[in-house]
Amino acid sequence: MHLKGNTMNLMQKAGCAALAAVAVMALTSAASAKPAQCFTSDDGHYNCNFRGTDGAGSFEASASGYPTIWLNVESPGVAWLFKNFDGSKNTALPGPYYRAEDDRACWDNPDTGDRLCVW
Repeated sequence: MHLKGNTMNLMQKAGCAALAAVAVMALTSAASAKPAQCFTSDDGHYNCNFRGTDGAGSFEASASGYPTIWLNVESPGVAWLFKNFDGSKNTALPGPYYRAEDDRACWDNPDTGDRLCVW
């Protein structure tokens, strides 16, 4: 009986440790947004918050009064862009975006002439 109680106590401690780790990761992820300078062909230059979303270079850029932007890297130098204009629906922008050669913080769409930069 004593062994069963110790096993339960260890399981409870392990469960609490796992929950604490998840909470720390969530707080770290939310806090990882960094102040940045954004530029879009539609909106020009504005202050924004940048948050990397994966190891491939995908990111989210957001600012009050501007659409939230998600750039999803498909392969090195190639990405797809999504904007959320109203807080409820993500809209895919046409065509792939390619990393600019003149400024590696920028992504260009040769079909539409659109440019996105985040510094």
